[in-house]
Amino acid sequence: MKNNNERIYIPFDEQKLNLFNIWEQMFTELKNSREIIWRLFLRDFTAGYKQSLLGIIWTILMPLIMVSIFVFLNTSGILNIGQTSVPYVAFALLGLTLWQFFSSGLIACTNCLVLSGGLITKTNFPKETLVFSSMAQSFLDFLIRIIFVGIVFIIFRICPSWKVIFLPLILIPLILFTIGLGFLFSLFNAFIHDITNIVWLFVTLLLFITPILYPQPESEIYNAFYKFNIPGILITSARDIVLTGHISQPIPFFYSCIISLIVFILFWTFFHLTEPIVSEKI
Repeated sequence: MKNNNERIYIPFDEQKLNLFNIWEQMFTELKNSREIIWRLFLRDFTAGYKQSLLGIIWTILMPLIMVSIFVFLNTSGILNIGQTSVPYVAFALLGLTLWQFFSSGLIACTNCLVLSGGLITKTNFPKETLVFSSMAQSFLDFLIRIIFVGIVFIIFRICPSWKVIFLPLILIPLILFTIGLGFLFSLFNAFIHDITNIVWLFVTLLLFITPILYPQPESEIYNAFYKFNIPGILITSARDIVLTGHISQPIPFFYSCIISLIVFILFWTFFHLTEPIVSEKI
């Protein structure tokens, strides 16, 4: 008589060839690790604001300072930002809030393994939970900033499109893309700690060549580059939904969604398969 509790051993090399079993295992682990993700999120939240003088105010202070600098450069004639569909302060704050959701999430995910080295070496748990909890912290910061953006909209008497209710759906591809890259860069960072500085430099440079703090230029060269700027396409599409109620470039947004899903699944799978060596390299 067959015992339902009996486990059949499958060599690891054969397990790696069966992607469907691996994906099932990944999503099962994620489902069973919800409590761990929550506890890690609370740990990061407490550590982030426990000894901070301004606390949550820092979350809205940095984008406000950056936007103020660009307002000064624009009004003084140093930069010619151009015309925006809403007052520039609201336009720039909304774009920068969406951008920082991506950039801060990517940097946090990149650092998650290195910063939790002691926990990884002493405790056996799915390491993916560190990446997901890091993104959860960035999502909380985003919610705080988006409330501030809402206050700015009220001050300038800006009425967003009613289709703003679809913003959470528009943000899903951006979240998947960020977490997917976070899986990859966190592994690289475990081997080469300079990856954090490289990622920070990358997102900083990408910010200034992405239409976040300025309208998209009417240039064939720029448009050719923009088609490969996946986070830029996703972020400007989210801003379009808030301000106009429609996505100005639906085709690039569609293929960006597909690429985001592929990046998420591919790099999560890679992370899952290489997880056993993480503890040795931290």
